[in-house]
Amino acid sequence: MPFRMSGYIPFGTPIVVGLLLPNQTLASTVFWQWLNQSHNACVNYANRNATKPSPTSKFIQGYLGAVISAVSIAVGLNVLVQRANKFTPATRLLIQRFVPFPAVASANICNVVLMRHTELEEGIDVLDNNGNIVGSSRIAAKHALLETALTRVVLPMPILVLPPIIMSILEKTSLLRSRPRMILPVQSLVCLAAFGLALPLAISLFPQMSEEANCFFRREVSKRLGRNKKGIVPVSS
Repeated sequence: MPFRMSGYIPFGTPIVVGLLLPNQTLASTVFWQWLNQSHNACVNYANRNATKPSPTSKFIQGYLGAVISAVSIAVGLNVLVQRANKFTPATRLLIQRFVPFPAVASANICNVVLMRHTELEEGIDVLDNNGNIVGSSRIAAKHALLETALTRVVLPMPILVLPPIIMSILEKTSLLRSRPRMILPVQSLVCLAAFGLALPLAISLFPQMSEEANCFFRREVSKRLGRNKKGIVPVSS
């Protein structure tokens, strides 16, 4: 499926290449940020915690919030860089290449919080060692959302930071100077490699099922766990 983690790299890499294109216009900045957040919203929805049903309105709210925040930050930073007269054209171009990261990272957090904030109010299911639901916990929900938000910040970091650095070095080589048409294919390969590195790293930061001591949830869960057991929290990253 295109919106499961198995399809994240092949469907996400072309978008990353578009985000990192140099000399972007206002229209292209808005388009690529919108396309990226549309893809991210679908990925978040497909990989959400399904133990608590969420209305479609929450999905739309998170999607709109992410698009607005991403576009606003990206456009705002680009305008600030363009108006910075102290920078040389080369320095300005280099700085503009790093603009997508703060825009995407902030929007990813906004997307996750808006789409799943009902979990903070209602809690998520807590399981015992046998996989049986023993109650619902807001603390577990906060724990899960924090881990998911951190994953969404770490994921775009290598993807949107490493390629600009690598390409700024490669573009100075005689090979790419004499063959400027190769810049886009080379950048695509660099983005693909960075994507392949970042996705396993981000997913492996936290386990899919988190374990916490029984006392961590005892004031919230509706049933008591065994004295020496742990509550297992379903976490969607």
